[in-house]
Amino acid sequence: MLAVGATLLALGALPASAHIRVSADGGAAAGSYAQLAFRVPTEKDNASTTAVQIFLPADQPLASVSVQPHPGWTVEVHQKTLPQPLQTDDGPVSQVVSDVVFTAQSPQTAIAPQQFDQFSLLVGPLPNVPSLAFPANQTYSDGSVVAWNQSAAPGAPEPEHPSPTLTIGPASPDSGATPASSDSGSSSTPALVIGIIALVLAVVALLLLAVALLRGRRG
Repeated sequence: MLAVGATLLALGALPASAHIRVSADGGAAAGSYAQLAFRVPTEKDNASTTAVQIFLPADQPLASVSVQPHPGWTVEVHQKTLPQPLQTDDGPVSQVVSDVVFTAQSPQTAIAPQQFDQFSLLVGPLPNVPSLAFPANQTYSDGSVVAWNQSAAPGAPEPEHPSPTLTIGPASPDSGATPASSDSGSSSTPALVIGIIALVLAVVALLLLAVALLRGRRG
């Protein structure tokens, strides 16, 4: 996985709607894995973001969560035991990640005012639901904590501190496709053998021609 670069500078002042957001690289489909990017802007003018805590969906636990290391930040991964194990293709899963905490190692790596940064998680398989909320806590250098955990009611304006929410599409048609029959692979074997024999014969012919030319020059 490619490492995430250093803090990205925002162009101009961040708009009021520049809250913590989540998006999926390449989209998110039910039953698949997705690489999630959490964009974290610093909305304060006099404090930097020093820690970001991302909560995984409690009502839709995810069997697999991997964290991409972030330069200049430490990572803590907390787990919890499920009351009922998740049934997966690899067997039952009783422990899942509950939250991930990214913490700046120094003031220099914190997210300064008018800047933003991105943190990446690889999660899956995604459930067959329209969306998933990932509440987050944003800690500032002045000690304040902003909780991004409010749900938006259908048709209502966005709340002041909305939860980062991922939209999930339907399962891919290819996800249930059966593997190609092994007969197709075996049928190509004779052609492969013939090709190898032809190549060997061509090399032998070239060698015989070279020997004949050398003998002719010596004669």
